[in-house]
Amino acid sequence: MLTIKHIPDYLKLIRFDKPIGTLLLLWPTLWALWIASSGMPKISLIIIFTLGVFIMRSAGCVMNDIADKDFDPHVERTKDRPLAAKSITLREAYGVLLLFIGIAFILALFLSWKTVLLSIPALVIALSYPFAKRFHSLPQAHLGIAFSFGIPMAFMEITGELPLEAYLIFVTNICWTLVYDTEYAMSDREDDKFINIKSSALLFESLLGAKDYWIIIGLQTIVVTCLITLGIYAHYSSIIWGITLLIVIALFIYHVQLIKDHDRLKCFKAFLHNNWVGAAIFIGLVIEYSF
Repeated sequence: MLTIKHIPDYLKLIRFDKPIGTLLLLWPTLWALWIASSGMPKISLIIIFTLGVFIMRSAGCVMNDIADKDFDPHVERTKDRPLAAKSITLREAYGVLLLFIGIAFILALFLSWKTVLLSIPALVIALSYPFAKRFHSLPQAHLGIAFSFGIPMAFMEITGELPLEAYLIFVTNICWTLVYDTEYAMSDREDDKFINIKSSALLFESLLGAKDYWIIIGLQTIVVTCLITLGIYAHYSSIIWGITLLIVIALFIYHVQLIKDHDRLKCFKAFLHNNWVGAAIFIGLVIEYSF
């Protein structure tokens, strides 16, 4: 079913050349690993969860292209994807999907049964995300839930329970994902209107018009509030965590400035730049638990 000559196409199918999605999924998983282990996660767990992030993101990309195979040829940004360009067959795409699901299953064997149970809804939600944009106007929130399941899985694997910190980070990441994926959707707004696909960008525009960025600001505020609450609850250093939050706020302000004029390229730049938000929070946690 899968052939060696199409390996470059398979790599393109899983977005191997575009690691931003993997990084945005990896950062909150690393936050959870560091918090759950008080800054001392096992190397084996870091490797397993990092591989898991890459595998699940790859499987999600394949499922997305399978679901959108009839839409992608009509969108400028996606018309060159392997399925849209017909450089691989649908059967091959399913083969890649099954391969990655199989690898994910093997990785799960190294985790506790409680963590494995949490991985089941994680997989279902991740694979159903591509279809969400056909049925409701907040598929980005759907993605946020899918992107957040590494958090309870990390806590369950390390502590055997889901403490308040797990819920705080879970909510934080859902809101943050809704922020950056809406910024991403803003760059596709006209294409989505043309092919009649729903998105949070279109929903927010219908609610506030050109002032839709205020909803983004509101979501960013929730993210910062959750992080403040986490710092207070976990007794983080007011200096270290305070500087971390100031950096996050500064990045958020910059992103709002990018999207205010609804320029397609600037909205996409804001999406990409969110990688630094995830990195800043992770670095803050590493420093916090190092003292």
